[in-house]
Order: sequence, then C-alpha cells, then structure tokens
Amino acid sequence: MRAVRVTASTALLAIVLATAGCTTYYRVTDPSSGKMFYTNDIKRSGSAVMFKDVKSGSEVTLQASEIKEISSEDFQKNTAK
Repeated sequence: MRAVRVTASTALLAIVLATAGCTTYYRVTDPSSGKMFYTNDIKRSGSAVMFKDVKSGSEVTLQASEIKEISSEDFQKNTAK
C-alpha cells in the first residue's frame, strides 16, 4: 500500500513540475493608449489579438498591440493584488 502512495505521489509531482515549466507569460501593450495587460494565453485572428487580462478578468481584443514574453517573476510582480 505504501508503494502505491509513493508511486502516485511521484507521478503527481512529475505532472506538476512538467506543467509549471510550460506556462508562458505575456505583457501586451496597447500602443495607442500605452495601457499594459498581462496574460498567459493569446489567440490571434488576422492582425487582432484576443486574451483574458489576468488583473481585471476582462476579455480583451486589440487590433494593434505590442506583445512581449516575460518571466514568471515579472508576471507575478505585476499581477499581484
């Protein structure tokens, strides 16, 4: 029974570590207003980008944008409540 728990715990830890390293964080800037948004998922449709802003929870669509990949530390610092 103990071996099953150790194996299950090890598998769960491996899944958590694998998914934690796969998240990409972005800072999206609206060049016309200078407003910055933070997200970890961007969808593109032609020249527009669509994403959910983590800070406000709003779904955002921008026709023009500047997208920069940022570190998880920068993302956490800028989205802390």
